This record gives sequence, structure tokens and C-alpha cells, in this order.
Amino acid sequence: MSIAYPQAARGWQIDEKARAVVLGSYDLAALRDTPELRAITDFAGTLCEAPVALISLVEETRQTFIARTGLAVTETPRETSFCAHAMLGDVIMEVPDATADPRFADNMLVTGETQIRFYAGAPLVNEDGVPLGALCVIDTVPRPAGLTPMQRQGLTVLAANVMARLRDTRDAAAWRHAERDAKRALTDSENRFRTLADTMPQMVWSTLPDGYHDYYNARWYEFTGVPAGSTDGEAWNGMFHPDDQERAWTVWRHSLTSGDPYEIEYRLRHADGTWRWVLGRALPIRDGEGAITRWFGTCTDIHEQKLALEEREVISQELSHRIKNIFSVIAGLVTFSARGRPEFAGIAADLRDRITALGRAHDFVRPHSAQSQPVHRQDSLKGLLGELFAPYQESGAARLAVEGDDVMIDDRSATPLALLFHELATNASKYGALSMPDGQVVVTTARDGEAVILRWIERGGPTVAELPQTGGFGTQLIELSAVRQLGGKVDRDWRPEGLQVTIRTPHAAMTR
Repeated sequence: MSIAYPQAARGWQIDEKARAVVLGSYDLAALRDTPELRAITDFAGTLCEAPVALISLVEETRQTFIARTGLAVTETPRETSFCAHAMLGDVIMEVPDATADPRFADNMLVTGETQIRFYAGAPLVNEDGVPLGALCVIDTVPRPAGLTPMQRQGLTVLAANVMARLRDTRDAAAWRHAERDAKRALTDSENRFRTLADTMPQMVWSTLPDGYHDYYNARWYEFTGVPAGSTDGEAWNGMFHPDDQERAWTVWRHSLTSGDPYEIEYRLRHADGTWRWVLGRALPIRDGEGAITRWFGTCTDIHEQKLALEEREVISQELSHRIKNIFSVIAGLVTFSARGRPEFAGIAADLRDRITALGRAHDFVRPHSAQSQPVHRQDSLKGLLGELFAPYQESGAARLAVEGDDVMIDDRSATPLALLFHELATNASKYGALSMPDGQVVVTTARDGEAVILRWIERGGPTVAELPQTGGFGTQLIELSAVRQLGGKVDRDWRPEGLQVTIRTPHAAMTR
């Protein structure tokens, strides 16, 4: 059913179902017969000197009185409603004598027991212009003169007060609905998260911003065998191996303080009483202002992988140890063979030194345990050069300095680099800067796009009066290392103050 509002009133139509939705947005149950609305109808009746005053909301088939003074019934059919007409106007609708008004003369509320003769109703219209009903006063005696100006003004003010209370209940209802919907959405989201977390093979946990553990998934309790809730708060740390607890706390406190991701390997007690290696990780969740609201983390069982890596490391260390021994054996064989041939002593010494340099390079890049790990990173060119140049340094003075950008290397490039710089250092010790007490060598490293530039600069050595003869084995070894193995280019500059060698090689040749 739809009703067409008269052009003189509002000049537009509204679907009754749509109007019902608007009415439904108000919490009428919270307003019905409240002292506040009853006070309004009491005052309206007194102001207008009328025995009956009503707040009527007109629905599709009936009108409901949510507050009433002087009338026992709570509703009547819509077809008998005076308020259904009053709500369509812009001002108070007055009916001085209902028996003389063709709209209401045959109305059962006029002809029946109610005996309505005088009616005045102020429309109740919301902010969107949707008519809801009326605040009305009724008398059983006709009033040819109608309401006084003051009564009209008062009834209009009281109608506005009714609408304010209706809006309050609507807004309150909207907040409750929104809160209910938000709670439902949160519950649904949490249920989905828990379902997802419980299907994951990892142990999943979460904490409050201060690190208080308040959630573990089913996998955690299955793995550890502890009762649900027993590891909340700080009790989680007791699940770790005693030797790992302080380390785990230190790393976790750092993440809580800095907001950095949390990652650590530790031994976790299994349900069968054994200790198993797990990988713990966690990331913070932040709000729009960057503040941490929660931490979510996982524990992944890596015990088998850890054992396999440890076994592989033992084998790798054993293999590296045997290779190192081979270098020592070869160096010993060279020395032994040269004893009977004094004329080859110089060549044997050079060869032994080169073998030793290769051994140093291998020992630097080989797999290490935590105990044998070199001081420098194993992928560092500066670290490798520091190992190679150690025999040439004197106590209290650095004869060989390395400056510039560090460059990543791997085991493939370590061998030619070791031979290259060992040969340069050996020649400098025999003929160049390192042969003089105050002589020094500076090695600079720099990145130039896709290339690496290495410079060997000698200072304080013998004055270079003429260009030395080149082409010996040492020179060939430098060419072999820099050009053939590293794919680079070598330039020598024999300056009076000392030799300068520039090696330019692709960066890709340094590391895979």
C-alpha cells in the first residue's frame, strides 16, 4: 500500500514499506509509556485544556499511542486515524467540529463511544521529511475558535521535543546495532582465525603489546602436552631448555622494546619429555598511528633439519680438515724435495708460500663451527685480505692497509684472489715497498656499477728508476688469477714512488 500526500501538504509520495523501515529505526519499545513522554501528553492536555492528549505513530494498518493522557486504548485502526491526516501537513491541523467535517463525520471515533468533536494535531516529521505521526489533543466538545496562539505555539514546541526524544532512541538503537554487528563480526573473524590457526602445522601464538602470551593454537598443546592455559603470561619461557631460556628472553625483550621482528632457534620440551629444536618467529601488528597492538608468532619444528645440518657440518669440517692437511703435506713435500737440490731452494720457497696462501684462503671460506668461525665475515673481501696479509704485518705497525668498500666474495673467487694478492705482497717484500723499513702498501676496493676496482698502491719503497722487466712466472700467475679466472683486466703503473696495480673485474666474478 502506498499513500499519495496532497500537493498542498508535501507534494510527494512515499512507499509505506519504506516508511515502515524508518519507523523501525526508532526504539519505540524503549519509549512506550515512559514518564518523559507521559509528561509531554499531560502538559499538552493541560495547556490546551483538553481531556485527551496522545503521541500517535501511524503505521501501515494502525496507529499506536506510545504515550497517552485521558485515554485507555493503546491503538486504533489507521482508517479511523485523525493523525494520519495531521502528519501530512506543515503546521498544526485543527478540526473545530468533527461532525461537520466531511472527512470525519462518519468516523467511528466521532460517532462511537469516543465522541471526538475537537481535534488538534502537530505533525511529527523526521529530518528527512518523512511523516511519522502526530502529537494531538482531543475534546468531546466542539471548539469553533480552535486553539489560542499560545496553545498552538506550545503544541509545536512539545512536538519538537517528542521528535528529539525519538531521534535519541534511534541513535541509541543504531549504536547498539552497530556494536552488536561489530561484536558479531569480531567473533566471526576470531572464529575464522582460530579455525585457520588450528589447521596449520606450526604452533601459533599471540601476545598483548607488552608481550603477555594469551593465545596458543591446538598444535601448541598437542606438541607440548601441557594443559590449556598453563603457558599463558610468562610461563611460556619455562617450556624451553634451561640453556636457551635466558637467550630467548633477551631476544624477545629486544623485539618488544624495538618492535623488530622476533626470530630465534631454541629447544622446546615435547610431550614425550624430549627436547626438540624449533624456529620461533613473530611480527608486530600496528594500528594507523604505528603503535603495536598485538604480536603474532609461530614455532616450527626444525629438529630433523637441525640434526641433518649438524651432521653435514661435521662431514664438511672433516673434509675441510683433510684438504687443509693436504696443503700441509704438499708444502712439506716441496721442502723435502728441495733439500737435495740447493739450486731449487728459492723456487721451492716461493711454491711453498703460494701453497700456504691457498691454504689460508681455503681455511677462511671453508664451513666453520661456532668455535672455529673467523673473526671476519666469510663473504668479506676485506676479511680474506686481512688473513692473507697477517704474516706481513709488523707488531705495532700496519704495513698493509685495506680501505674502501667491502665486497662480497665466495669460495670460488677466494682462490684466485689469494694467489693474486699473495704474489703482489711477495714481490713487494722482495723488491718493493715492504722491503724497506718505512714502506707501506694500501689496497683500495670500490664498486663501479657492475664492476669491482681493486688498487694496489706502494709507498716508501725503493725509487723506481727504470721500468722493471716483466713476464716472469709471478707476472703470469697474476694474469692467470685476475684475467683468466676472474675475467678482469690488470694495469701496472711503475711510478717513482712505487708500483700501482689496478685490477678491474666484474662483480659477478666475486660471488655467485
